[in-house]
Amino acid sequence: MADLIVRSLGLQSYLPIWQEMQTFTDTRDAQTPDEIWVLEHHPVFTQGQAGKPEHLLNPSNIPVIQTDRGGQVTYHGPGQLVVYLLLDLRRLKIGVRDVVTLMETAVIDQFARIGINAKAKEDAPGVYVKGEKVASLGLRVRRGCTFHGLALNVDMDLMPFQQINPCGYAGLQMTQVAHFAPNVKIAELSDSLVNYFTTHLGYQTIEHCQTLLSDVTQLRS
Repeated sequence: MADLIVRSLGLQSYLPIWQEMQTFTDTRDAQTPDEIWVLEHHPVFTQGQAGKPEHLLNPSNIPVIQTDRGGQVTYHGPGQLVVYLLLDLRRLKIGVRDVVTLMETAVIDQFARIGINAKAKEDAPGVYVKGEKVASLGLRVRRGCTFHGLALNVDMDLMPFQQINPCGYAGLQMTQVAHFAPNVKIAELSDSLVNYFTTHLGYQTIEHCQTLLSDVTQLRS
């Protein structure tokens, strides 16, 4: 059995993926391999557990989903790379802060490889380039296991961010990889981030697939 399963899921609606993450986390046991899901979402605003409605400035036809991750409101859409980390913290012998730092350093390290100088902030989780936010983070821990993860703006429509106070910060400017390295594609960043996570978390055997477990179950039934 693999230590880690990496699922490349393409463009997905938010709600069924969130529900699948919850189900996976609630039903996994000590022997269940960790998983990393890599995907993009159809346009959606997601509001974190502590999210305040006043941070949604201009309601539109983009749906708003109240979710169970940490943090405030953010936007997901095509051209944004989403990486969900479904990790057993006890088995890995790490804490939540370690996972947050790992996500930030993964993005910063990969950016350095393509000539982008990025930084993290102690008081505002995420990754920033020239003071503008390029990657947002949000996690939930249940039964000692994480779900949710990071959203990296690669080459997307940033206009919907103007309808919110991103991550609860009024006036926060959002940016994306395409502004600094226009030839870098989502697939390249996806591969490099997954490789970073697998190396730094110490996985030895990795299985790659393009379906969710529920998809396989439905095919078998």
